[in-house]
Amino acid sequence: MKRNKKERQKLLLQTIELNPFITDEDLAEKFSVSVQTIRLDRLELSIPELRERIKHVAEKNLENEVKSLPIDEVIGEIIDLELDQSAISIFEVTHEHVFKRNRIARGHHLFAQANSLAVAVINDELALTAKANIQFTRQVKEGERIIAKAKVKSVSQEKGRTFVDVNSYVGSELVFSGEFTMYRSNKLFKTEIE
Repeated sequence: MKRNKKERQKLLLQTIELNPFITDEDLAEKFSVSVQTIRLDRLELSIPELRERIKHVAEKNLENEVKSLPIDEVIGEIIDLELDQSAISIFEVTHEHVFKRNRIARGHHLFAQANSLAVAVINDELALTAKANIQFTRQVKEGERIIAKAKVKSVSQEKGRTFVDVNSYVGSELVFSGEFTMYRSNKLFKTEIE
């Protein structure tokens, strides 16, 4: 359905407020216009491009800092973090992450994003992966964006373990799931001292 410019721009603002991670391509498809039209609308409305919107959301939501590893060692960009509760990261699949012959992402990149997010969500100085039960549910291709969501299921203080589920999506489609058992440093250090 074609809309006039004023209506389209109003809906564009609402859509980006609801989903700041939507791409210009997705917006163009949604509003049945060209990508260039969406870019011009964003420019007129002073709406930054996707990467800037992601950074803005990340800065706004990262009140807690990652403690278990340096932030630059997290695979993907963390956009939300509540230590010992949940975390979200975004990973853009580029040509360096795919097999050359078929442009399908190498599985270790999906695993690395999920595993580093499971480590990052731990509220401790050191966290290590003890065990991971993973499943790839569909291929991911070059140019797709993976959104990984980590949720802490339980914490066992006496065993020094935290159990984290991570589900990764392209759009609304599940592409990877993992159950991670994480060692926490407080248990490791107690064991070394005893």
